Amino acid sequence: MKKITFWGTILLAVCLTLSISSLAWSDSRSDDGSSHGLWSQQEAASQVMNKTYQNECSACHFAYPAGFLPARSWVKIMGTLENHFGENAELDATDSQEIEQYLTAQAGDQDPGRFSRSFMRSIDNVDTPLRISETAYFRREHREVPSGMVLDNAKVRSFANCASCHTGAEKGSFNEHEIVIPDHGRWED
Repeated sequence: MKKITFWGTILLAVCLTLSISSLAWSDSRSDDGSSHGLWSQQEAASQVMNKTYQNECSACHFAYPAGFLPARSWVKIMGTLENHFGENAELDATDSQEIEQYLTAQAGDQDPGRFSRSFMRSIDNVDTPLRISETAYFRREHREVPSGMVLDNAKVRSFANCASCHTGAEKGSFNEHEIVIPDHGRWED
């Protein structure tokens, strides 16, 4: 009986060690931004796949990945399109419903990707942010960028104008090695 208990304890210890090691390894990234391990992480934001959302919203601004805000934020944004940050962006009922369903299904609290998790961890459960640029994660990621390079730059004008500096934004890539600030060049941390 003692021999079985001894080997059972050893086997349990080996299994726990391997499990913890593989989880740590799967959560790490190499210098080039790629992930490895048993569960590879999504390295890019979910690319916008809904044509109605892409066409309607990108007519005025970058069509943000839905995973950057929780579903409750998208519901509130879609419910106030008559005054969408000072503009009337109302849509017909069919398009509005399709876009809201897409955004809430792909929202940060529904998307398991790394970027979505990062945004969601920075948003309190009782908060309903309406601007991605007001989330703590966004502000932390952009804190080193001098505001003059953005706000005083006629080719950028706003931190919300993601695609002007993030060259891979349309594909869901916000890798800092792909940042080129117009009239300033490649961003170097």
